Amino acid sequence: MGAAVAGVWAPALALGGFAVVQAASLDLEVAPVCTSSLVRFSDEQLANAQTIVAAGADAGLPVRDQTIAVMTAMGESSLRNIDYGDWETDGVTNPDGSRTTSIGLFQQQDGWGTREQRLDPYTAASLFYHAMVVRVPEPERSQLEPTLVAHRTQVNKDPQHYARYWTVAEGVVADLSAGACR
Repeated sequence: MGAAVAGVWAPALALGGFAVVQAASLDLEVAPVCTSSLVRFSDEQLANAQTIVAAGADAGLPVRDQTIAVMTAMGESSLRNIDYGDWETDGVTNPDGSRTTSIGLFQQQDGWGTREQRLDPYTAASLFYHAMVVRVPEPERSQLEPTLVAHRTQVNKDPQHYARYWTVAEGVVADLSAGACR
């Protein structure tokens, strides 16, 4: 038995890990155990977060801005690309009393773009980033609390609505950037 094979067998036998030995001897990949912040999210949610990060990176925006966008989508849709909004679920209206038309990751209304644009995660994120840069230009954006940047971009009723998602968004963006397992 060669040194490489002995190196596989000895730890496996010591741990009683026949399945590990079998997988190693057959060159199968064993899924790594993850302890990152990503484990609490579905594949769909992580794909949407990754798309939001990619759109921000493609726009040349810093990680902080990308994290603000992920935080905002967490607060608006829990990182789900939903094709209905607050009016349908809760009867929420706009300040003028009209029905909301919010859809997508960012729950963007008609004024943000077409239905197709708002339901395409990359385009919706790009629309968010464009509005953020226009509504909260630098250097002010980097000096404001993230929740206030999101609030001024989205015009949410509660300026502190997004604050509770900041720490989780930081972890998700860092883990996605580092290629952490899920």
